Amino acid sequence: MKLQVTQENLNRALNSVARVANSRGTLPILSNVLIKTSNNRLSLSATNLDIAITHYIGAKVADEGSITVPARLMQDFVGSLPEGVIQLLLEETKLHVTTDQYNSVVNGIVADDFPVMPAISDGKSWTVSSSVLKKGLQQVVFAASSDETRPVLTGVLLQSLEGKLYMAATDSYRLAEKKLGANKEEVQLLIPASALQDLLRVLGDNDDEVQVTHNDVQILFQVGDVELVTRLVEGKYPDYRKLIPESFETSATLKRADFVNVTKVSSLFARESAGSVTIELDEENQKLSIRSVASQLGENTASAGAKIKGTGSITVNSRYLLDGLNALNGDEIEFGFNGKLEPTLLRDPANTDYQHVIMPLKS
Repeated sequence: MKLQVTQENLNRALNSVARVANSRGTLPILSNVLIKTSNNRLSLSATNLDIAITHYIGAKVADEGSITVPARLMQDFVGSLPEGVIQLLLEETKLHVTTDQYNSVVNGIVADDFPVMPAISDGKSWTVSSSVLKKGLQQVVFAASSDETRPVLTGVLLQSLEGKLYMAATDSYRLAEKKLGANKEEVQLLIPASALQDLLRVLGDNDDEVQVTHNDVQILFQVGDVELVTRLVEGKYPDYRKLIPESFETSATLKRADFVNVTKVSSLFARESAGSVTIELDEENQKLSIRSVASQLGENTASAGAKIKGTGSITVNSRYLLDGLNALNGDEIEFGFNGKLEPTLLRDPANTDYQHVIMPLKS
């Protein structure tokens, strides 16, 4: 293998794929990145056996070839090089990396031992806008669980309902649901949240199309020059829609910035009580108040003006509340609940494509 590639392109590709490489695995080659030439292009791939990412970049290829090299070393090394042309030359299992000022040799492992994710056969394909998918992931993925004892909840559900595509995630304490738009395909997929975090890093804010291909076992996302394939999570997702309230006995509509500010201040006093804060809605005075108590530090009550319907109080986790408020985009927030032990709902009254449910704490 002999080729020339720009530092900028090689660095970008390494940053896309290297974080998937698993340095703690039992197979040493899983901590490597596969560098391979194909059709006068260079492909870089990494996998942890559940997720695989491949990034294609342009290169001036003199001789074809392939090798795997340590991902972390290669990422840090290329990232430290100045902009310009890099020459890669493979001699047996040693990759010579040369620029005007640097001449380095990286020891590799032959590419034949590198595991390849099986191709998706008999799969369905459809497209979604990159910006729509990125925004949806930013609003939903964080609500998925990281508890491996409940693997179903570590996934994000992508499903079609009545001709619309929805994305949802829950860790049983909070739930986020986003309507992505129309979709003719029948979709019911449970995708690992960790894979979608990696997808988020390569999605752009443009309206380019993301090609999605899937079967019952795997799903492939093609984003420009990047391909990400991951195994689907097995299991049946809970019927989360039963948790979303359709109407409220008690609700408040207020500026999102005001709600964020009073929650942030109250959360400072809620650290002792695992983030527990009590929200009170006062219809008579048209005011929302958040109260938090720290026995060692003191207590705090913060208030904001709001349009209030009904009077009542509910206790929630302030971190979950802030996460939900930050996931919303509108200037105003509608916050509602039906009783102290019923789910609360956050949404933008002007755009109901996104809903965020937080389960209450016992006060």
